[in-house]
Amino acid sequence: MNTYKPKDFAKMLGVTVRTLQKWDVAGKLKAFRTPTNRRFYTQEQLDVYMGNSTRVQNQKKVILYARVSTAKQRDDLKNQVSFLREFVNARGVIVDRVMTDIGSGLNLKRKQWNELIKMAEKGKVAEIYIAHKDRFVRFGFDWFERHLAEHGAKIIVVNNEDLSPEREMIQDLISIIRMFSIRIHGLGKYEGQLKGDETVAQILQDRTPSHRKPNG
Repeated sequence: MNTYKPKDFAKMLGVTVRTLQKWDVAGKLKAFRTPTNRRFYTQEQLDVYMGNSTRVQNQKKVILYARVSTAKQRDDLKNQVSFLREFVNARGVIVDRVMTDIGSGLNLKRKQWNELIKMAEKGKVAEIYIAHKDRFVRFGFDWFERHLAEHGAKIIVVNNEDLSPEREMIQDLISIIRMFSIRIHGLGKYEGQLKGDETVAQILQDRTPSHRKPNG
């Protein structure tokens, strides 16, 4: 990816470096920053400014994806996004979109996550940056990684453990236990109903070995 110093970029746009600085502050044309806080611009920004946006629109997107389990963790969500932005900016990567969800990693019906999967399956995603594997999905990450790779989308795990709270793992484990408890309870009720059925009771009696049947 081509990058340009403010002086060179200003010359190509036909403006002054001072104008670029004003645009950066105003948010009209934001500059990227190196790890040493030096400003730079990209070929994509030049294309957009010069009206050559067709190329940009046809490009596969770079997505930042972040997730937390509950609304109480909104600050953690902001920290994830900030960390990911710093990570990609330091590498000169242009982010096309930030997608976030509030929901368990066990939940495969997350709105933004599902939209991201569909985009990738349509070949519209180049890279997906996440802080940790479980931010994307709690279980089955390797399968999703291979599946999306088949559509040209690469998941890049920054692997920041601080942004993957242990309490979320506990909450997800509790959800699993609760789910199985409900199912076991349901089976218990069903078993009770079967025992009260005369037809089923007769079948069970007929299948009972003779030495175990009560004496008549």
